[in-house]
Amino acid sequence: MGYEWFISLRYLKARRRQGFISLISLISVAGVTVGVMALIVVLAVMTGFTDSLREKILGINSHIVIQRLGPGITNYHELSKEVLQVKGVVAATPYTYSQTMLTVPDTSSGAVVRGIDPATANSVLSLGNQLIEGSVAALNENEPENSPNADPKTAPSLPGIILGKELARTLRVGMGDNIRLFSPSGPLTPMGVIPKIRTCRVVGIFDTGMYEYDSSLAYISIHTAQDFLELGGAVHGLELKVSDIYKASAIADELKKKLGFGYVVKDWISMNKNLFSALKLEKTAMFIVLALIVLVAAFNIISTLIMVVMSKGKDIAILKSMGSTSKGIMKIFIYEGLVIGLTGTVFGVIGGLVLCEILSKYKFIKLPSDVYPISTLPIKVLPLDVTLVALSAALITLLATIYPSWQASKVDPAVALRYE
Repeated sequence: MGYEWFISLRYLKARRRQGFISLISLISVAGVTVGVMALIVVLAVMTGFTDSLREKILGINSHIVIQRLGPGITNYHELSKEVLQVKGVVAATPYTYSQTMLTVPDTSSGAVVRGIDPATANSVLSLGNQLIEGSVAALNENEPENSPNADPKTAPSLPGIILGKELARTLRVGMGDNIRLFSPSGPLTPMGVIPKIRTCRVVGIFDTGMYEYDSSLAYISIHTAQDFLELGGAVHGLELKVSDIYKASAIADELKKKLGFGYVVKDWISMNKNLFSALKLEKTAMFIVLALIVLVAAFNIISTLIMVVMSKGKDIAILKSMGSTSKGIMKIFIYEGLVIGLTGTVFGVIGGLVLCEILSKYKFIKLPSDVYPISTLPIKVLPLDVTLVALSAALITLLATIYPSWQASKVDPAVALRYE
């Protein structure tokens, strides 16, 4: 151990006449610790929230959507085979999209009704995992209309519909209940446009954890949607699943080149660009704001070192008289400041990781589901975030030691010892 380390550690040890300086040193360590802990926890929460939101969105929506300019896609079977040949695309399913009014005898609600193919939808969407009642396959199981005098062999059948949990609660319906769908487009008559009506039976209820989806989304089979919307054999588009969600943009660009003019290809990143850009900006802003806590602690380190320099003028002069260089004197106080900063950083990292583990394991902080898309505080610790926080704290504390150390190195031994 060099003499610089030995002396800097001796200066950190509390003595009776230096108790105030030691107290400020402890406050500096505590300030760095709290700042690092806050940074790690907040960044973990922001990362967890972003990942949870992305999982919720990609559970309902696909990674890539293909649409066609015009009335729709008629050759979607051939198109599905064609896009599955593109590297990275693992599954495809057709869909329709319409805004519809859902009614029951005593209430009604607007909803987005999506037509899906039960045979291929689960390979692209996570609807099957989100169902709390029923099954996706039940959309193809038409049941005879519930009438006391109806013959099940000749009675008309009802198509199935799957509702979001909050939408089912709004309509006050459950499994097996009937719902009427009103389409705003219908046949034109002398009395005007007559809405098209279709009765469906509830065959499933899903819960995504996102209030916006659970309160406004419903699913019917693709054939029911084509008949209800009078699309014939067309669909509104194809939904694709890719092997790597972070390569969705590159795969979408390749699909654009392959399909050519007339097709619109969108990936999940571009469709939610504003949302995730805002979350990224908020995470950066929170990092900068909370880094100010470490900066305040750095000012405490500066004041501590300045007071040590003022009280150790005689010692510095003696060291210089014995042959110590200005560079060696600077090292003494830089090491002292680094010990304070690194101690606070280590305690802060340990405390932040422990707190994140507690929050992740016990989930005692609940969030209102009608405000946030998740019910508990999400936590995800990234090694890169922890490393960035630790390096930032170490850099700030290192910069805080430069000025006091430089002042110490400028002490003139003759002046300092003149009145001793």
